[in-house]
Amino acid sequence: MNRASLRAAFFAALSILVAGGLVVGLLPNYWVYLITAVFILGIALQSLGIVTGRTGMISLCQMSFAGVGAWTVGYLNFIDFPGGLPLWLLLGGLAALPFGIIIGLPALRLRGINLAIVTLGFASAFDVVLATITYPGQTNFKMVARPAGMEGDVGYFMFVIMIYALIAVVLEFLNRSRLGASWLAVRHSERAAAAHGVSIPTTKLSAFAISAFIAGVAGGLFAGYLGTLVAENFSMMQSLTLFAVATMAGSQFTLGAIIGGVLVSLFPELLRRLNVPQDFGSVIFAAGAVQALSTGESISETFMRLGGKIVPKGLFKRAKAKTHKLPAAKTFAKDVPALQVQDVTVRYGNVVASNKVNLTVPHGKVVGLIGPNGAGKSTLVDAITGFLPDYEGDIRLGDKSLNGVSVTERARLGVRRTWQTTRIAPELQVGEYMRLAAGSDLSDDEVEAVLDWFNCPPANTPIASIDAGTRRLLDVAGIVAARPPVILLDEPAAGQSYAEAVRLGERIRQIPETFGSSVLLIEHDMDLVRSACEEVTVLDFGTVIAHGAPANVLETPIVQKAYLGVDHELEASA
Repeated sequence: MNRASLRAAFFAALSILVAGGLVVGLLPNYWVYLITAVFILGIALQSLGIVTGRTGMISLCQMSFAGVGAWTVGYLNFIDFPGGLPLWLLLGGLAALPFGIIIGLPALRLRGINLAIVTLGFASAFDVVLATITYPGQTNFKMVARPAGMEGDVGYFMFVIMIYALIAVVLEFLNRSRLGASWLAVRHSERAAAAHGVSIPTTKLSAFAISAFIAGVAGGLFAGYLGTLVAENFSMMQSLTLFAVATMAGSQFTLGAIIGGVLVSLFPELLRRLNVPQDFGSVIFAAGAVQALSTGESISETFMRLGGKIVPKGLFKRAKAKTHKLPAAKTFAKDVPALQVQDVTVRYGNVVASNKVNLTVPHGKVVGLIGPNGAGKSTLVDAITGFLPDYEGDIRLGDKSLNGVSVTERARLGVRRTWQTTRIAPELQVGEYMRLAAGSDLSDDEVEAVLDWFNCPPANTPIASIDAGTRRLLDVAGIVAARPPVILLDEPAAGQSYAEAVRLGERIRQIPETFGSSVLLIEHDMDLVRSACEEVTVLDFGTVIAHGAPANVLETPIVQKAYLGVDHELEASA
């Protein structure tokens, strides 16, 4: 648990409690009652923000999860189950959780409109079920009992505020944890997330499960708020409205959830006072959601962007006075090569992209992999990292064969890679990405040490605020911080100036000694290859045409013809 998470959680809780105190102290009871619904809906919107805003999936059945929680609370109240509403809320959330996992299972294979249809189908089925049963206590008008001492509207408002603050604090910790970073990584690029050792199924199912639990709690709070419920409170249309508002307001943020709660709860009251049909609100919500999707920016993100313009530019500068200690280098077996590629062939139908390629990365060395565009370098890297599992031949990490091993498991075993284009989720901070990529618990001091070693921005810098070239450098820093047995760097100098590329080459050459990892460098910059690599393998048309020391290999006629476009035989005949 880092200091930034503690500060953010404390600030979130304090802000919510202060806001609640102002509402109670300044507004009459009628408005306190209305604003109670704002915070209950804010909890439901936060639950949807996990799935939609953070993990990038679609859920059109969120109010169905809330309905499960509400029904559970109503039933526990009907049978006079001990523990009161606080315990019933917990049980209501747990009752909704398995439904979240069930709905999350299709998300492992479905995306976009297909996943939307599945979740909408669940909401429709839930409507049918509710049409045939009644909520417990509805027929005999048995109201859900509120907590002792909080039976009145003001007391219940304070109870809801405390639940809201508790959930907001827990989500703040989750969002800043590796799980929270994994949600954003999956949203941005599932391939990159898997290459960091993130389990895509676990990440998606955890998002749906936690989301359903929180929605179930929100449904239970609604039961206490209204006393008794009807099926229309959790209809399919309510779920659609919630999704539209969540998209428009940005409910993955605490501010966005509150804004969304205001829109859903108080906007209808405004329309009523203006004698405007209530359906007009749904039109506005739909238009706002379309606007947010088309611009890629929600209301809360707009506020944060505008607020970011007044942040002092020097806020994210690292204090140079303090020195940081790098994490200790890891040691690996030296009696076998770090990575061996043996007779690997990759076919795309009748096209042979890699033809019996042999490549060795010795322990403690930097090996270059070069070749012209279309030579098969990316294909070979994808085969090594598991993205092309249907290859022929054998790939070994140390003395362990990787054949049949998944991308995620290969990453966890120690085959880590970067990409030709940056795939870092821009919503993260630099330190959050470092911990996601490292896959281990690094201290704040160690994170700053690695960042300083690569001349990257400090840990509290938003990734959205740094340029593409620096993001590429950060990508390298995150993988190196993991200290795996093998690092595959795919064109890390892209977007770097000449001076930056020279410095990067020095750092890459020092990686084996400083961190213990062996490196396979895929690069077009020959100056970087010469400065960083001890050995070079050259591919052309998927076949190895040369291997050896850079000074010797780059001067051979076959390499200059294939890679540099120089044909010595043609020059001699001329």
